[in-house]
Amino acid sequence: MSDVTLADFKRSIAGKTPPPELPATLLALWHDARGDWTAAHETAQNIENADGAWIHAYLHRKEGDLGNASYWYRRAGKPDAHDALDAEWERIATAMIR
Repeated sequence: MSDVTLADFKRSIAGKTPPPELPATLLALWHDARGDWTAAHETAQNIENADGAWIHAYLHRKEGDLGNASYWYRRAGKPDAHDALDAEWERIATAMIR
């Protein structure tokens, strides 16, 4: 999704399938926003960099596995998040779009 905005990305979540050009980072967040934690987690697991680790941390935090989330935050070089999950999702999505 070249030149995509956060608003564009959020609108795509209403669709039945993700836009074909989504990078894996946004694809993981797309699945999460659609309520498919398993698909989001599987996608995030295959992103072998700090961005993937950050999304992975968020997903484990969302499921309530804070110890595992903390491990992934460290791998991402990010502090453990304690704000609302929606706020973190938006923060991650904004970072992945930039």
